[in-house]
Amino acid sequence: MIQCSRSFYTFAAQKLINYFSKFKERESIHMIIVPVKEGESIDRALKKYKRKFEKTGVIKELRNRQKFTKPSIIKREERRKAIYIQKLRQEAEN
Repeated sequence: MIQCSRSFYTFAAQKLINYFSKFKERESIHMIIVPVKEGESIDRALKKYKRKFEKTGVIKELRNRQKFTKPSIIKREERRKAIYIQKLRQEAEN
């Protein structure tokens, strides 16, 4: 039978705490705060909230995570988008 000192257990426990604290750092909670001025309508505040929520990209990321997309397809789409934007800029210059 192997005997372990109390300091070994505290060391092991500390290692586990450090390991799991890394995951908590990655899971950060972000809140959307919409300041409402006095006399401002709720509809306007909702509109601001929706705009801020769209900018976070939560829905877009959620939809992307529902299905797996191969990295080659992602790169292909990025290239197509870059080519399209480049054509638009060239047409705007001419």
